[in-house]
Amino acid sequence: MISEKLKFAVVGCGSIGKRHIAVINAEPEAELIAICDIDEDKCKQLSALYNDIPYYTSIDDLLKRSDIDIVNIATPHGLHAGMSIQAAQSGKHILVEKPMALVADDCEKMISAANDNGVKLFVVKQNRYNTPISLAKKAIDEKKLGKLFMVQCNVMWNRHQEYYNESDWRGRLDLEGGALHTQVSHFIDLLIWYFGDLVEAKTLTDTMNHSIEIEDCGVSALKFKSGVIGSLFWTTCVYNKNYEGSITIIGEKGTIKIGGKYLNKIEFWDVQSYPLPEGIDFEDQPNNYGKYQGTSSNHDKVIHHLVDQFNRKRNGVVEGDEAIKTIKAIDKIYKG
Repeated sequence: MISEKLKFAVVGCGSIGKRHIAVINAEPEAELIAICDIDEDKCKQLSALYNDIPYYTSIDDLLKRSDIDIVNIATPHGLHAGMSIQAAQSGKHILVEKPMALVADDCEKMISAANDNGVKLFVVKQNRYNTPISLAKKAIDEKKLGKLFMVQCNVMWNRHQEYYNESDWRGRLDLEGGALHTQVSHFIDLLIWYFGDLVEAKTLTDTMNHSIEIEDCGVSALKFKSGVIGSLFWTTCVYNKNYEGSITIIGEKGTIKIGGKYLNKIEFWDVQSYPLPEGIDFEDQPNNYGKYQGTSSNHDKVIHHLVDQFNRKRNGVVEGDEAIKTIKAIDKIYKG
């Protein structure tokens, strides 16, 4: 046990960093003790909102503090690896936003740095807490679907050009990586969680509707360690607003489709001798980012479980050696 209240510092005060700050502040057994961003105006605004919390414009200065238990990394993707390694070398535990890093080699370095310095490295995988996702996982683990045959995963979302223009890192290969890192990485994590490591991918990508360095359309045929084959269809070119994020599972004894816009709805459930439980509250709600809405938010559950993991010796929050599987899969899909 570290302390009664786990002490957090958040690095990166953009959209997702603000959510980390909010959920840490709301968690009774957590204490937000510092924030950090190179943009001092962002720091000042958030500091004023949170009782004049100390802020830093340099991660070097932040990490000099000895009272930080966990550093949350919520910066542009291309900075995750370096900052996580730096935090580990300063003796801090780390919770890094998705994607863990842009390539698997950097993930390996992050894991090694955490191991070498005796700290834990966690990665945010909040969609595992979605009610439909956990129901399907339970059915799979209990073999209710029999042999699993196929999966179809669709990520049909809208991102206006303004989404990319308002940021100096979105749409850049060196800092964002690709749409698989930003919009699709949680879906890939779930596919691996359900069906095992990705072993083969054959892929086509293109950039059709945005002035960016990364793809905005892609399709890939996939094969998983369990033998399941499937398709991944992703785009940020949907007209006007998000259309669908879905996973359809075809098994020997059942079919399940998890859908809605944010994997927050069971659209089809037909499983032999295993009806969908009644009276379920599908309460997962999307983040609102102004012109578009993002994936459903369960960051509060991630933080709560992380506190439990330290203070009560429980397990469950995804660690680096599991999170790297998603980045290895992304590497394979882009090379396929």
